[in-house]
Amino acid sequence: MVDNAHTYVIVGAGPAGLQLSYYLQQQGADYVTLERGDEPGGFFRRFPRHRRLISLNKVHTDSTDPEIRLRWDWNSLLNESPDLLFPKFSDEYLPAADDLVRYLAEFQRTYRLNVRYGTTVDRITRTGDGFTVGTDRGEVRARCLVVATGWGLPFVPAVKGIEHALGYEDMDVDPAAYAGKRVLIIGKGNSAFETASAVLGKASMVHLASRQPLRLAWNTKHPGDVRGQYGAILDSYQFKTLHSVLDCTIDEIRPVDGRFQVSITYTHAQGETAVLDYHAVLRCTGFRMDTALFDPACRPAMVRDDRMPGLRPDWQSSNIDDLYFAGTIAQARDVKHASSPFIDGFRYNLRTLTRILRERYDDVPLSFATTPADAASLAKLMLDRVNWSSALWTQFEYLCDVFVRDDSTGDFQHYEDLPEDYAVERFADATHWYTLALRWGRDDYGDVFAIERHPSPDRARESAFIHPVIRRYRGTELLAEQHLLEDLLAEWRRPDRHVEPLVEFLTGNLTNGS
Repeated sequence: MVDNAHTYVIVGAGPAGLQLSYYLQQQGADYVTLERGDEPGGFFRRFPRHRRLISLNKVHTDSTDPEIRLRWDWNSLLNESPDLLFPKFSDEYLPAADDLVRYLAEFQRTYRLNVRYGTTVDRITRTGDGFTVGTDRGEVRARCLVVATGWGLPFVPAVKGIEHALGYEDMDVDPAAYAGKRVLIIGKGNSAFETASAVLGKASMVHLASRQPLRLAWNTKHPGDVRGQYGAILDSYQFKTLHSVLDCTIDEIRPVDGRFQVSITYTHAQGETAVLDYHAVLRCTGFRMDTALFDPACRPAMVRDDRMPGLRPDWQSSNIDDLYFAGTIAQARDVKHASSPFIDGFRYNLRTLTRILRERYDDVPLSFATTPADAASLAKLMLDRVNWSSALWTQFEYLCDVFVRDDSTGDFQHYEDLPEDYAVERFADATHWYTLALRWGRDDYGDVFAIERHPSPDRARESAFIHPVIRRYRGTELLAEQHLLEDLLAEWRRPDRHVEPLVEFLTGNLTNGS
């Protein structure tokens, strides 16, 4: 195969591009990665603007098992070297973005991934059974194209006068620039709270505003929602400092005599309107994917206000065959849920994606292990997995282990770390199969720090904390579901609470299930 034609072409060498490159290289696959920057991780050289990550780096844990330690190491790429893990680069619980940049550069240097740096992709067209990727250094042919570019553009909401707001990507990050000023921050995500926290001690008034109510991570369990370290702005709101968090529609932004008048309609006040006066308006409304590279014939369908591509269960574009997405932009089927937008989540997604791609394009069957159809043996295997796997822990309610009965032998085929919706599609003809995943209780608890618990195995379904859930399927039909009781230390091995209820559930299904 000539140098400008490859089975796999990856666009982008951020964390996702490097992780997928690593997996394909370890597999001996034919790939090339194209990156416009001279080094990896260009996004993190600029963002977050105040240079502090929200991804945890828990260096000190009770476990010495590398797999379990990954549960609280949110920045490492998966690889075979114990010296190439992020805690070797920082011991800060909330690390600096510059440390991640150093880590990514060392990852590239160590593994000598086949990345063409300084190569700008300017056009993607569909040709035959693949793609032609136009760059400033010539064309590259791809049988399979994986876009791992990350966010390319800011998301600009449709607000009259929004052009008068200064974007997160361009704003002054020196808090002194806002001393004594009234500041409106449009948005209520982490970039908005990052910005508010930075200027809180200088600005005379800080308002954060958007239509939707605030989503706090300790309620939603989603690490992309507003994190606890930004609590000072919420305290200030409740302590009557005139700093506020507003649920409202921003109707118009008007410059008037060197300031800004902002018309709003409150969300929870029977349509009440107001005009508020500010010295500065900052737009902190997140990002979106840039689709300008794509020829109209192969432009991916977009979802979520055109921020991200629509996906099939295998991370393939919802409307373009052979076009896949990786990393933070590949979160449409897990949006606002587990950790697919973040390194600690998509590193596992990409490990699974590699297996799926290798099966489709290189005829390498999706790997599985075989285990006998014995309830005690199956239960032990399932409990071993949930007590050990960092993938199931991090990608709760999204990735699962799958156990499919081989009707010819009666044994079960065990597949690791598949998206559950992908498993339902793939095993639609299977007569008897199970998924194993970790899930949270999703009731409305009011105060998540004062939940009444019921520590009895027969009430495990009411568990609020993360806990194992086993589902029994026939084809696409969900037949039964078994919850195992939550545990403070996430250790699910007690005979009375975990082992015996699971064995009983499996015995009943294996005995009576066809």
